Amino acid sequence: MTNDRHLPSSRILAGDSAHAYRDPAAVFRNGVYYLYFTLVETEEDGGVYMYLAESRSADLVTWSEPRKLTVRDRSKNFSSPGCIVEHDGSYVICCQTYCRENGEKYGNANSRLYLSRSEDLETWSEPELIRVKGDIPEADMGRMIDPYLIFDEKTGLWNCFYKQNGVSRSVSRDLVNWEYCGHFGGGENVCIVRKDGKYYLFHSPANGIGIKVSDDLVNWQDTGELITLGQSGWDWARGRITAGFVLPEEDGYLMFFHGSGPEDESVHFDTNASIGIAWSRDLIHWEWR
Repeated sequence: MTNDRHLPSSRILAGDSAHAYRDPAAVFRNGVYYLYFTLVETEEDGGVYMYLAESRSADLVTWSEPRKLTVRDRSKNFSSPGCIVEHDGSYVICCQTYCRENGEKYGNANSRLYLSRSEDLETWSEPELIRVKGDIPEADMGRMIDPYLIFDEKTGLWNCFYKQNGVSRSVSRDLVNWEYCGHFGGGENVCIVRKDGKYYLFHSPANGIGIKVSDDLVNWQDTGELITLGQSGWDWARGRITAGFVLPEEDGYLMFFHGSGPEDESVHFDTNASIGIAWSRDLIHWEWR
């Protein structure tokens, strides 16, 4: 992407006192950008509910009204889409539950990973649990959030990265049967892009978006980069920039992310989070004007 598209703003979905837009993931098909994200709604009685939601655009400027894809249920709170991949002729989206049925501010110990399937990016199947710890009871899997799927052509294995004990990793040949492979240090909302024979892993520490590099999806080296874009001049993202999702394009890369502000997410977790956009040619230097 280049800035000749003249986007009027780096913010494409703007949160407010009753809405937050978080954790973006995107896919481009047939001239349309499909943007998936966490939609957080605060209802009139103060009740807070989270949904997996979607919006579409042909030009990255005008976006359709968000469409909820999951149920209104605080014991589930399906959210945080990691990515959309293709497998066995279907689209697959991975997401989390962020269980807050007892009024918790953050997802409790019941939070797990799920995937859903679609033939057309329109109708999605009932979410099914991703058993990333193998054949053990769900109750013994532990709290886990923010899944991301990537296929390794060298090994023929699907890799699922997710937030548990830093960044955890599990592998599968069929997206059904999984083997746990361990964990390494890193933040949340992992996204991985392959470039010039290397894998670039984007993740979110306390603020900003960090980068790790690997040759094999197993051994990762931190680059020392911390992407904060135009945060210093954005009230809407001054509290935190996080959850960078990178989408390769013919002439570069798009990054979707969310920002909270003006205070950080200890204040603005369920409100005032917005999704923004930036672009790059090399994954290191990013523009947003």
